[in-house]
Amino acid sequence: MTTSISPKVLKGGLILIDPESGAVQRVIALQYNPDLLTRTLVPQSVGGTATLAEPLRLKGPPIETIKLDAEIDATDQLEFPDQHRTVLEVGIHPQLAALETIVYPDSGALIRNNQMANAGTLEIVPVQAPLPLFVWSKSRVVPVRITDFSIIEEAFDVNLNPIRARVNLGMRVLNINDLGFGDKGGHLFMVYQQSREQLARKASSASLSSLGLSSLF
Repeated sequence: MTTSISPKVLKGGLILIDPESGAVQRVIALQYNPDLLTRTLVPQSVGGTATLAEPLRLKGPPIETIKLDAEIDATDQLEFPDQHRTVLEVGIHPQLAALETIVYPDSGALIRNNQMANAGTLEIVPVQAPLPLFVWSKSRVVPVRITDFSIIEEAFDVNLNPIRARVNLGMRVLNINDLGFGDKGGHLFMVYQQSREQLARKASSASLSSLGLSSLF
């Protein structure tokens, strides 16, 4: 008997937590890890208010955005209908809905707000949504806000249920300026930033000579 020595491939995904208690409400694992992940960091410098003596001061962490394309495919599952009854009945609607409802306010909360409005309540607080955490390995667990979300449905079964789709997901990392130090998400962001600093210290520093220089001054 042979034992496989292939490493277990971790999945990326999203975790939805209660923003106050930190309780996990849902874990969404991507079916296939995307081959491409685009991250953009915009430094938050002091800008035009800086004096000539303070050109390098930073107001806070950079604004980081993340974009990825995820694939969802039920083709293989349809070959074994007895083991995948849900896929046979509704295709990949549940997987898509799990992602889509992240950007929907809870319907129960909407109904309660409408009842309060009809009862004459003057101030109605907007619905509080769960806090999404984007997970891409143990060293990258960051609070995010979904900024754009599109779905391309590419194949359908005989009942027009989607069975293959691509999801284009855009996210903005919520940093300590957005959430504050006392927030659960703010704590997770600081852990993320500190992990960046720790990893940076592990990178070897090149010499001036490798850049063709013997000295700077």
